[in-house]
Order: sequence, then structure tokens, then C-alpha cells
Amino acid sequence: MNRSQGVVGLVLALLVAVGLSAAGCADDPDRPLPAPEPILTGSHPCTPGELGSSDPGPVAKPGGVTFSCARLTVPLDHPGLRAQPRHSGELALPVAVSDNVGAPRGVLIRLTGGPGQPGLAQAADITATELAPEVTRDYRLVFIDQRGTGVGALRCPELQLTSGANDLDPPKEGAVQACGQRLGGVRRFYSTADTVADLEALRQALRVPKLSVDGVSYGTFVAARYAITHPDRVARLVLDSVVPHDGPEALETVVLGGTARVLNLVCERTACGTDPVADLAKVVRTRHDGPELLATITVLTSGKPDLNAVPAALHRAAAGDYAALDAIIDTVRRNQAVRPEQLSLGLHASTLCQDMHGPWGDASTPVAGRAEAIHTAVDALPDDAFLPYDRAAAADNGRMVTCRLWPNTPVLSYPAGIVLPAGTHNLPAVPVLLLAGDHDLLTPMEWAQREASRAPAGRLVVIPGAGHVTQRAANGPLARAEVARFLTEPGG
Repeated sequence: MNRSQGVVGLVLALLVAVGLSAAGCADDPDRPLPAPEPILTGSHPCTPGELGSSDPGPVAKPGGVTFSCARLTVPLDHPGLRAQPRHSGELALPVAVSDNVGAPRGVLIRLTGGPGQPGLAQAADITATELAPEVTRDYRLVFIDQRGTGVGALRCPELQLTSGANDLDPPKEGAVQACGQRLGGVRRFYSTADTVADLEALRQALRVPKLSVDGVSYGTFVAARYAITHPDRVARLVLDSVVPHDGPEALETVVLGGTARVLNLVCERTACGTDPVADLAKVVRTRHDGPELLATITVLTSGKPDLNAVPAALHRAAAGDYAALDAIIDTVRRNQAVRPEQLSLGLHASTLCQDMHGPWGDASTPVAGRAEAIHTAVDALPDDAFLPYDRAAAADNGRMVTCRLWPNTPVLSYPAGIVLPAGTHNLPAVPVLLLAGDHDLLTPMEWAQREASRAPAGRLVVIPGAGHVTQRAANGPLARAEVARFLTEPGG
């Protein structure tokens, strides 16, 4: 046998070994080869830097837990999500997995928010300060840099420079358009549906039948959509600071109205002696700065709420003295600078605008008609729908402006391939704990109430005095204890 005959024989043997025949290949030349089973590669002990730890040792051990770091390789364009032909390319997503392989309750994935925040850079802080010891003992913890975040951040220098972590702050118009153009057509591969497919690949790579998921902020949106897409592969869900799985209401009227509730809570607790809601409404009418004030007050509810000085500043501003209020606005704006590795604004815009349904429809709608659609929708609502703000706060806030300007992008339908019977709950009947801070305006309590009504096995806990992400140590121990009880209760 010569060398060429030997090569042919080897190829035929390999085809037979994977269940294909030479005749079958000839009869069906377009038949796709089976996708390789996902695996984690390059496993090694995580260094402190990989997990965002300040521990000077060679191996990170937050909360007494050691992690191994690896990569999960996924297709840029997952099979089955979009019509053929598929786009080629792969992404290597960093993953950290705790080393207690035999954890009795299986795997718990912590999903971070944004969209645009990495998982690994927060792993040390979350493990040490937000998860109770019984959770880190009973579960194998997993963190992942979702596609387009962390070391693989989508980079849009103009948007990153002129915007910040507060997505309600209106961005510079040219920066949004430049970002869309810079990313080009690949921006369509950074939707939540793509991330859900990544999570399923991660589950397969971990070789486990089910996942428990602890999602915060945007992570709740991913977690809920994963549960709806794969209801038989979810054991438990923690949804902290909830974004409803069908998306927030685009005009932000829930957030606008929630501001009055939160300011009244602050005034009641501090005995402020003024009417901050009426004062805010007067300032907005006078200065026409609704979008700016909405962005400022909302971001002050991230983590431990920082609103105590706001009622007095609003009262002075309502009387014509704006110094204290402007100082608060300036301080908030200075603190919003963020690097793409911390929060990718390119990923944020790509995902937000594909997932959000605005008055114009979705991101596949031509850009030219979006502004008119917004103003038609805003004009159709009564004045009191926007109080204590004005119509501009709904029409011109940062989320609305970003997605109004975002380039035309094909959007996947949701839920793809899933039929939900009319009148039924949307979330599967798995145990769900929903957490909301009653001072949170980034994801207001009303959103959590709405999602809880769609969870047949759900329980909502409102944390008094807490802001965004109730499990953060700054928001006190109550949420942490609730999560620990839920995740370790008998029958789990």
C-alpha cells in the first residue's frame, strides 16, 4: 500500500467511527458534521488577579474557597439560533469554577449585570462578602465572563470616553453611531439569546444535568430566559434586582413614578420636613432637566442608597438656589467613568438595543422613523404618567437615546421556538427567590412584583432600605441570609 492509499484508508476508518459512510457523504455533501461537545480547556489554579482579588498570594482563595480558571470555547453564531448560512468564528469565554467538585447541591452560577460586566473580576468580592459559608460549602460556584465582557470586551472608545456606568445619562449622539459602525455586523451576535446558548454550553461542559443560578440585575434577565428556554435544566433561581424577562417598559414610566415612592421613603426616614416630590417636579418644570435628574437620582440607589442629601438639595433648588443640587449632579457624573474591562459599553448597547422594544419596535426597525415613534407614544400619555418628571425624561433618557440611534440590526424573536399557552405563567415551576430593595430605582421594586406574578413557584422578598443588588454587603445581611436559606433548604 502506498502512502496515498494509507491516508484514504485512515479517513474512511474515521468516517465509519463517527457513524458516517463514504456513500452517505457523497449522497448528502451539505450534511453538517455534529458539533463537538463543549469542554473547558486550559484549566489552572486561578490567580488573585483573575478573580479581582487583592490577596498577594500566588493563588486566590476568597472566603476560603479555591478556584480553577479555564476557557469555554463557543461559536460566535450558535447553530439553530439564526437562519443559514452561519457566521464563522469562535469566542473563548473565561470561566472560574470552585474546586469542591463533589459539592452536595451541585453547581451554582452567579450571573453579573450590566449588560457588560464581567464575572471573574468580581468573583473574589462576591464569594467573600455576598455568599454565606453554607452556600460556598454546599455548591460548586461558577463565574463566567459573558460574551463581550472582561478581557473579551467589545470596545467602543468614543462611547466609553463620553458615557459612563449610568445608562440613563444621555450619551453623545456621535459616540453611539460610531460604536455601531465600529462593531459592524457582528454586533447582532451579542444578544441575550446568544448568552443563553453560551450558558447551555457551559452546563454541558460542566457535565451536570441542572444548574442553580443566582442572577443580579441584568443577570436576572439572562437567568429567567435560560430557565424558560431550558426549564428541565434548572434546579433553583435567585433573581436579585429584577429585570422582567420580557424586558422593562421602554418609556421608563415605572422608574419615573417609583422616584416619588423612594423620595417619600427617604423623607420619612430622615424626617426631612419638606415635600421632595413636589420640589423635584418644580425644578424639572423650571430647568427642563428631567433626563439629567432622572439619571442622577437613580444612580444614587445603586448599592447602599445615598439619597439623604437629596430632599434638602431639591428644596433649595425649588426656591431658586441650585448650588447643592448641582454639586450632587457633578459628583455623580465624575464617578461614572468606567473602563471597558469593568463595563463594556459596546456590549451594553449591542445587547440592550436588541433586547429592548421601544415605541418604534425593535433594533431591526429603520433608524429614520424611531424619533417620531417615540414622540407619538409620549404624546399619547397624560401628563401625570411622567410625574414628578416630564415627558423629556421618558423620551430623552440615556437608554432611549442609545437605542434610538443604534444602527439597524437583525433581532432574534423571543422566545424562539417556545409556545407559551395563553394565561399561563412564563417562568417554569422551579423554586424561585426574587429579591428587591425598596429604595432601588435602577430595577424598581415594581419590576420584581411583576416578575413574581409570573413565577408559579416564586417567592418575593423586599429588603427594607436596600438599593440595587440586595446581596451586596453594603445593603446589610438580610438578603444574604434569605439566599442562603433558599439555596440550602431541605428538598433542594
